[in-house]
Amino acid sequence: MSELNRDGIPPPRKRERYAVLLRLDPAVHAALARWAEDDLRSVNAQIELLLRESLKKAGRMPSSSAPLPRRGRPPRSPVDRGAAEPSAEA
Repeated sequence: MSELNRDGIPPPRKRERYAVLLRLDPAVHAALARWAEDDLRSVNAQIELLLRESLKKAGRMPSSSAPLPRRGRPPRSPVDRGAAEPSAEA
């Protein structure tokens, strides 16, 4: 049996994410999908964002929760930026 953290939640191994089956009304899913598309997110990421916002608003966000993963491509390093820009002499 695994130990519980101070929030009473068993910690996932190596910060893995839990898979959850969620049954939704088709109209609710369609609305979430449109909203997620508007925000350039997956439906899964949109649901997690909304759940996290609700937990924070209710004062129930676990202190041990990791931040949301950063979306999109990683920022370019200064070395990459210099190589990608055309020279001023051309």
